[in-house]
Amino acid sequence: MRFDLHRIQAWLAAEWLLVVLLGLLPALLWAVPTPPHALGALVDWKTVAALAGLMVLSRGLELSGLIDHLGRLILLRLRSERGLAVALVVFAALLSAVVTNDVALFVTVPLTLGLARMVALPVARLVIFQALAVNAGSAASPVGNPQNLFLWQRSGAGFVEFTLAMLPMAGAMLALVLALVPLAFGQARLALPDTPSPMALRGAMMWISLAAYPVFLLAVNAGFAVIGAGVVIGIFAVAFRPVLRGLDWPLLLVFVLMFLNLGLLGQMPAIAAFASAAMGMPGGAFTFGALISQGMSNVPAAIFLAPFTQDWRALAWGVNVGGFGLAIGSLANLIALRLGRQPGIWRQFHLWSVPVFATSLAMGAVLVAL
Repeated sequence: MRFDLHRIQAWLAAEWLLVVLLGLLPALLWAVPTPPHALGALVDWKTVAALAGLMVLSRGLELSGLIDHLGRLILLRLRSERGLAVALVVFAALLSAVVTNDVALFVTVPLTLGLARMVALPVARLVIFQALAVNAGSAASPVGNPQNLFLWQRSGAGFVEFTLAMLPMAGAMLALVLALVPLAFGQARLALPDTPSPMALRGAMMWISLAAYPVFLLAVNAGFAVIGAGVVIGIFAVAFRPVLRGLDWPLLLVFVLMFLNLGLLGQMPAIAAFASAAMGMPGGAFTFGALISQGMSNVPAAIFLAPFTQDWRALAWGVNVGGFGLAIGSLANLIALRLGRQPGIWRQFHLWSVPVFATSLAMGAVLVAL
């Protein structure tokens, strides 16, 4: 059997987080001996199931061609660089609140790159602002990003209650990103060619995905995430099997491992004492959630800190603000920069994202105190 070294290296580069989590698990099990039946209790299976169902439905909407057609319909009516930037920011933010931030980037960034092949555009800056936009927009919705999905399930709040709790912070973050657009983009005139979408509309997939989306959210809200995910996966396995083949299934394993690793880490006395003490710092869960996200990303930060606070809103605000700042703060940042592949984009990203993080942290501290 021949091993393709380049393919293995590519897989390791793409799945580095999975590899790291798998490598840490034996060490944590040695430090915190746990029987197998207790390990399963560390995993929030409702969140994993909800994520699986959303992945399937979001991928269905993406492959149906609907999102690409809507994006082109909006963008091809713009005539200035600044107008294009505003439209991309708003489109990415709204899309991320519905179909999660990573799916939004997988739609809008390739769309931007396609337009750049037809007309000169500041691609790096557009991609950076789309990353900032999805971090802000996804914060508003219980299903906009994985950390919100987890905290929504853990909080026991309803869909509307969680959304209303997140809107002040998400609105402030998006307003800040939009306020920076005039500083980053000029009024240069554009002549975007009216080219057809390369994706054909697949009506059956589109309508089934659209119809199933709200039904699945109602099932998750009612506490039937596992059953709902099973039904959704079953429907697509029968009718649209290519959707399932193209899903990022390792991401689900990453989440299971995050729950296991961080659950075990939180049981270590020194770590638990540190996290509990940190919750007493100024700003509590909000400030610590934002800061710790800069080192471990905001999804693991939410999973790790959730057992140490009852203030789910402050924690949700903090880890969403933590998506700004360093690129590692949010996996969405890494996805955007990887898709963009522009010279110097990592340096440019931090020139914008770090000030946005600092400003959002200050705005959030004021809002939390109100």
